[in-house]
Amino acid sequence: MEKKKILFIVEAMGGGIYTYITNLANELAKNNDVYIAYSVRKETPPNFQENFTKNVKLIRVKNFVRSINVLKDLKAYIEIKKIARKVNPDIIHLHSSKAGALGRIAFSFFNSKYSVFYTPHGYSFLMSNTNKVKRLVYKNIEKILGMGNAVTISCSPGEDKESQKLAKYTEHVDNGINTKEIDNIINNIISKKKTLATLGRISYQKNPTLFNEIAERMPKENFLWIGDGELRNDLSSPNVKITGWLNRNEALKKMSEADIFVLTSRWEGLPMALLEAMYMGKLCIVSNTIGNNDVIKNNVNGFVCDTVEDYIKAINVSEDKKKILIQNARKDIEIKYNTVTMAKKYSEIYDKYIKRKGKC
Repeated sequence: MEKKKILFIVEAMGGGIYTYITNLANELAKNNDVYIAYSVRKETPPNFQENFTKNVKLIRVKNFVRSINVLKDLKAYIEIKKIARKVNPDIIHLHSSKAGALGRIAFSFFNSKYSVFYTPHGYSFLMSNTNKVKRLVYKNIEKILGMGNAVTISCSPGEDKESQKLAKYTEHVDNGINTKEIDNIINNIISKKKTLATLGRISYQKNPTLFNEIAERMPKENFLWIGDGELRNDLSSPNVKITGWLNRNEALKKMSEADIFVLTSRWEGLPMALLEAMYMGKLCIVSNTIGNNDVIKNNVNGFVCDTVEDYIKAINVSEDKKKILIQNARKDIEIKYNTVTMAKKYSEIYDKYIKRKGKC
């Protein structure tokens, strides 16, 4: 298969999705021409352009916004149409809800020129902080847009089950991490004291209230939240420290100094921070939700928890058991959840649908 021209369109350029986009684009750019049409969010790292290889071309979409804004959304729609005409890609890959909605309207119904793909990175209608009416609206929008020719590529088995109810064409590729990058960042870092850490925005999704309750129940342990956010006041237990926002390297170094990774999320796509913790050799203890329980199998490569008592029991597991779980988790990353494997699977899916369109 000859070199392809791939256009990523992504509004949610921050957090785990930013890490995912960076890893996937850099890997695919080794054999393809990769373009990224993006927007900047508050959580977008400063000088983020430096993390992409020279083979990745970045194009800013000025009117992309996270929330629904009819005027801005119309302008963003016009922008991405112009970008696609200029780039003339073989493949358009849409990432997250906003880009997925505008991009599928623009390219997957009346335009057969492009092979269009969409990765939700966690469906909006699964977010429990949204009222039921809005969630129903979001789900129906996904159903309508799923009637087009775009292929939905989910990033976890749980998300794929939802996608199959919503879209004509579905595929599944697990998220993966760049293990070489992590090796370079955390080399020779040794844990100095027992610490239970998490990484991410202090938001309703990440459930800081539950994290704080676990800390309150275990006052002799050290808890660390790597990140910041609007709900930082929910982390009131005296044994919880908050780092504030750190750049990626600093955040990963902090996590490498912890012993246990605790994820209390209410919902997830497939969290990059969890995969990174697994590779770093941390005991991973996670909430029982889609994304988390797709990766962590209870008592096999970590623990999946429903209650505070479950978390406490898992944290107090024996050292021998802990070693076995950590070894199994790292093996999973090396075999399955890595950038090389992820990019290879995406390339295979791209090729499959391009052939269907008779382009090759």
